[in-house]
Amino acid sequence: MGLNVYLSGEIHTDWREQIIEGAQGLDITFNAPVTDHAASDDCGVAILGQEPNKYWHDHKGAMVNAIRTRKGIADADVVVVRFGDKYKQWNAAFDAGCASALGKSLIILQPPEHDHALKEVDAAALAVARTPEQVVQILRYVLTGTLPE
Repeated sequence: MGLNVYLSGEIHTDWREQIIEGAQGLDITFNAPVTDHAASDDCGVAILGQEPNKYWHDHKGAMVNAIRTRKGIADADVVVVRFGDKYKQWNAAFDAGCASALGKSLIILQPPEHDHALKEVDAAALAVARTPEQVVQILRYVLTGTLPE
């Protein structure tokens, strides 16, 4: 049994790389949003034309990025959503809600200080992890049935 895992959320740290590296040798295909912040912000106007109003600039980018995000979540067996220490990640909460509505297995990765703010998101998840290594251990257990040493 293989897994298709979508890695959503915070883009300012290397948590995705830690999970991908830790899962080496497991039958997992990883997908993610575009994590180049400037490319993600500007994709709409770069492709569809400039916008003088920042709202429409951002709107075009959000719509183009949504094509990738919807496909990634729809195809996923497991969706991992990371809420980091910095920034309000409304898009991550939206992705978690979409994944939950589609019946996807959802793992939330967050620091303890977000527990109260994310209590509804956490309630929809099948696991709330604190570290990328815990996410890898969950994925390994799901695929192999083995516990961490």
